[in-house]
Amino acid sequence: MKKIVDTTKAPSAIGPYSQAVIHESIVYCSGQIALLPQSMQIVEGGIVEQTQQVMKNLEAVLNAAETGFQNVLKCSIFLASMDDFPVVNEIYGSFFRDNPPARETVAVKTLPKNVLVEISCIAHL
Repeated sequence: MKKIVDTTKAPSAIGPYSQAVIHESIVYCSGQIALLPQSMQIVEGGIVEQTQQVMKNLEAVLNAAETGFQNVLKCSIFLASMDDFPVVNEIYGSFFRDNPPARETVAVKTLPKNVLVEISCIAHL
């Protein structure tokens, strides 16, 4: 059985998917982009502001699932440009000071709404 996670503290889904799904004790969080939850507009600024917003959005989804960054097992980072890797890595790393999760980072041709970064994760309860 699966449970759908839905919170107004993170952006609504912009397609046919859920913010997260819980199955047994695992939380599968959909990719988050730099949308502001209240307005559904992209946060102003560049890669720094977008990455910070993505991490805030992921945190809100994790909290709604009653877990947090300390329980994240794996993340996937998608970048519009690998040139942004050092900045994203630094901001991302500030959320995982101890025992960071497994991760991959890939550059892709285009992301939804032409954002610069998208991050998804898998966590446990």
